[in-house]
Amino acid sequence: MPSNKKMASVKKKTPALSGRPTGGLPSLPPLGLEIYDTTLRDGAQSESISFSLEDKLRIAQKLDSLGIHYIEGGWPGSNPKDLLFFKEAEKLKLTSAKIVAFGSTRKAKFKIAEDPTIQSLLHAGTQIVTLFGKSWDLHGKDVLNVSEKKNCELISDSISYLKSKGKIVFYDAEHFFDGFVANPEYAINTLLTAEKAGAQRLILCDTNGGSLPSRIKEIVATVIKTVKTPVGIHTHNDSEMAVANALAAVEAGATHVQGTMNGLGERCGNANLISVIANLQLKMNMRCVSDEQLKRLREVSRFVSEIANISPDKHQPYVGDAAFAHKGGVHVDAIRKNAETYEHIAPEKVGNIRRIVISDYSGRGNILEKAKEFNIPLDSDHPQVKEILWQLKELEHQGFQFEGAEGSLELRMKRALGRHQRFFKLVGFRVIVEKREIDEAPLSEATIVVNVNGELEHTAANGNGPVNALDNALRKALAKFYPSLSEIKLLDYKVRVLAATEGSAAKVRVLSESGDGKIKWGTVGVSENIIEASWQALVDSIEYKLLHDGEAGRASK
Repeated sequence: MPSNKKMASVKKKTPALSGRPTGGLPSLPPLGLEIYDTTLRDGAQSESISFSLEDKLRIAQKLDSLGIHYIEGGWPGSNPKDLLFFKEAEKLKLTSAKIVAFGSTRKAKFKIAEDPTIQSLLHAGTQIVTLFGKSWDLHGKDVLNVSEKKNCELISDSISYLKSKGKIVFYDAEHFFDGFVANPEYAINTLLTAEKAGAQRLILCDTNGGSLPSRIKEIVATVIKTVKTPVGIHTHNDSEMAVANALAAVEAGATHVQGTMNGLGERCGNANLISVIANLQLKMNMRCVSDEQLKRLREVSRFVSEIANISPDKHQPYVGDAAFAHKGGVHVDAIRKNAETYEHIAPEKVGNIRRIVISDYSGRGNILEKAKEFNIPLDSDHPQVKEILWQLKELEHQGFQFEGAEGSLELRMKRALGRHQRFFKLVGFRVIVEKREIDEAPLSEATIVVNVNGELEHTAANGNGPVNALDNALRKALAKFYPSLSEIKLLDYKVRVLAATEGSAAKVRVLSESGDGKIKWGTVGVSENIIEASWQALVDSIEYKLLHDGEAGRASK
């Protein structure tokens, strides 16, 4: 932090400013706690993330449904896709959000009316424009190669010009916190310049993501005492502090928070607005969306992950599958008596659910809760409870894992209680893998014979590999008996070696996820033979589908 002497100097040199000019400008809604989403611009800078035009439009509509106040659509001067987005976004019927265009202050070599970035912001057609400028003297000297006076001129010219064209301007002070620590007078002066030019929000950016909450809170408080314009916060997650820093800024008086869905962003990402919104509303009693919108947090989080083509983070706070999952027997026993014992909020408030996980740490309470979830009538005095528990613990010891395979878990519990019978019997199968040319892919073929209510069915099928061939052959054999199997799609398939020291003879665990367009379910298989382990998971997947479709009677008709 800068010395007390420097801080005092900053406050002493701060000039009194007149109120913001408003003549002829469009108005902003009454200032409350504002949420500003930059998933479509900053989030799209994540490694391996690329949004199409249609992706961006769909995400914008979803963000609007969550109650986001401002959606930063992109940088229209950087690529044709972003410019086209702003044209198409005009057709969106948004109820709460305003679309914002993003760009930089003018370059020193251009006159303001000739600067391509400034002109592209005008062509974007948005009511609100966010400009970023330099607030760290290091960047002024080493990046822009301009003096402090010239840097302030670039800031002032850009904001004044856009205002003269009828735009509302938000000013992003890039690298503000690093700049303040290095040279507080310089950093503050850039803000005062933006304020005097007419910026209607001053957003302080922890661009390198290296600040801690204590520093953020103290600097934001100092800025708020110095300027008259509402102050915002924009944090990055390079120190795993983005959410904490955003909240610290709000505690200090910031009223505008920027971030992205699921924390997407360059390098280590931005402040995760999913967590920011939940913490503001549920922990700090600062209302930023409605209670009904809050219940959509998980839905929106998973939607953005799906559009971005990345797997949702199972352990993401508030909205992840594991956020309210309970595994230890002591925990589950307590949860069954009073959920507050091991849950900091009710999961339903953010659109999530409680999950009871079965593992070798499980107790009787885990079994009873899973039975309730699976609609299996079972009470604590049932003689099978203890037997089911120890069977599952033994299977876990062998390498089975039911945390991601609740389809297999439900089947095993129902079999143990005599509530499920198999839909077919395997007579036998053979899988052949043949490679004919060194440069050609191997050919895989599976032959299978199954018995369905006394009728034998013998089929063969090819596949991209031995497991795919076996899957195809099994479905083909059962198709005429159980037509609904055509709805199943294999969504995920994972193989894990359980004892790597045993090399190619090691036991493996296969976890598969399947879906039929309505629900998804996971199944598991374990064996020293990868085909056998895959077979176990495939059979459970099919039987789970048939069990829930109630197809048992169809095959016998």
